[in-house]
This record gives sequence, C-alpha cells and structure tokens, in this order.
Amino acid sequence: MDTFTRTRPGRSRMARLSRMQKDGKLATILLFLPPALVLFTIFVIWPIINAAHLSFFKWSGYGAVTNFVGMQNYQRLINHSVFHQSMWNSLKLVLASILIQIPLALAMALLIYRKTPVNTVFRLIFFAPYILAEIATGLIWSFIFDGDYGVSGQIAAALGIEPIYILADRQYAFMAIITVIVWKYFGYHMMIFIAALQAVPSDLIEAADIDGAGPWQKVFYVKLPLISHAIKLSAFFAIIGALQVFDIIIPLTNGGPSNSTHSIVSYLYTYGLAQLNVGYGSAVGVVLFILCLVSAFGYRRLALSKGDVL
Repeated sequence: MDTFTRTRPGRSRMARLSRMQKDGKLATILLFLPPALVLFTIFVIWPIINAAHLSFFKWSGYGAVTNFVGMQNYQRLINHSVFHQSMWNSLKLVLASILIQIPLALAMALLIYRKTPVNTVFRLIFFAPYILAEIATGLIWSFIFDGDYGVSGQIAAALGIEPIYILADRQYAFMAIITVIVWKYFGYHMMIFIAALQAVPSDLIEAADIDGAGPWQKVFYVKLPLISHAIKLSAFFAIIGALQVFDIIIPLTNGGPSNSTHSIVSYLYTYGLAQLNVGYGSAVGVVLFILCLVSAFGYRRLALSKGDVL
C-alpha cells in the first residue's frame, strides 16, 4: 500500500504528459514556453535584480556604477519623514479601494447587471473613465478642482462664496485624489462583477423566488456567495493597483502641498529619478516590490480559497 501511494503521483504525471503528447499540447507548450520565459526574464526578472543591485550604490544614471554605499539608501528611507507619509498615503489608498471602490462597484453591478438597453447605456457611462489615460484623468480633474479658473471656482463664484483651493489644501488634497481614483476605477470592478452576476444560474434565482426569498435575501444568500471569487480577485487587483498609483497624483498635486500626497511610486519618481538619484530610487523600488509581493502572497493565503485562480 505504501509503495502504491508513493508511485501513484509519478504515474499520474506521466499519464498526463502522455495525453498531452498525443493531443499535440506538449509540442505547443515547448514551442511557446521558451520565448515567453526569455521575455519574462529580460523584462521582469532582470530589472528586479538590477534594481536590487543599484540600491546599494549612489548613482545618477550616467557613467559607471562604482560608488558603493552599502545600506545608506535604505537607512535614508527609514529616516525620511516624506517616505513615511508616502507609505501611510498608500495604505489609505488601499483602504479606500477596499472600503469605497469595491462596495460602490458591487452595488452598481447589482443594479444594472441585467441585459437591457438602459443598463447598457449606464455601463458605458460608468466604464468610460477607465478607458481614459491616467495623465488625462489627472489633468481633467485638476481643472475641475482649480479654484481660479476651474469648475469648482466657477461654482463658488456663482454661489457668491470664496473659492476653495482643494488641491492646495492639505486637508482636502488627498481626499480629492481618492475621489478621482474611485471615479476612474470603480467601473472596471463593476464590469467584473457584472460578468460574474450574469453567470449566476437563473434556475437558482427562480428557486429562491419559489421559496419566497425577498430581494435582499437573494442578494446575500444566492448572488454574493456565487460571485465571491470575483469579489476576492477584484479586491486583489484594487490592492495592488492602489500600491502602484502614480500618474494620477503627478498632474493633480505632484505630491504637494508640502509633500503630503505622495504615494510610494510618486515618491520614488520625485526623490529618485527626478533628482538623478537612481540608486536611492532603486531602493524605494525594492521596498515597493517587497510590499506588493507580501501583499499578493498574504492575500492569497488569507482570502483566496483553493478554487480561486490568482
């Protein structure tokens, strides 16, 4: 029995390989896998290794990489208050994505997931912001929030009140960034939920109707459990996306006022690349990579079940 138990997995793998060879799948894998691995190594693995190497040097991006500084770049990170603020801002973006963006997208999906002409129009309206480039989104909203010439300034003038310079106020600037991010990305998550809701078998809904279930009971006991995998994956995308926010912040606030709205990535750009301190920027990039990696594996372990694909 023990010998059978040990040899069975090997036989199973050989059987799968044999079936793949007969179906022609093995040849397809061997044809396409090596180029994919080469590209992945060049554009993903090598930049990560190179960034980790550069993080131990003081380098402007020009000339030879010779000025080894050891852990000084990381020590500067630990002691820099602006980096601490950027970490806190990134955490707030993650929380806003989970607590505002995902529930809003789910609520809207539940309202308009049925296939009707009116719902199709609403889907297009809500999904349209996601199609816009992030830089364009930032520029549009920077005009809207402008207290002198923008929409908010015109509204204040029409109401006869003093304009509020939202992006120049530490109290409001980061809330404005959260508003823009939710506006832009909730439509993407909404479409994920709509696709999942449309895949819910109609006979289950009909059975719930026969049993006398009300609208809220059908939502909480039928629909949400059946789309839980989509909710988990959408939340994962929101977390990783929030950690990588950059090109909305730059045109909106450029990290201001007084460096109060930097994310980790905008901090990397401002204090690393823009100041020609590539070594320091690489150290920030390594920290960001570790955060994303820990978040991905931690979320997969805590939130995703074996049946969920990530």
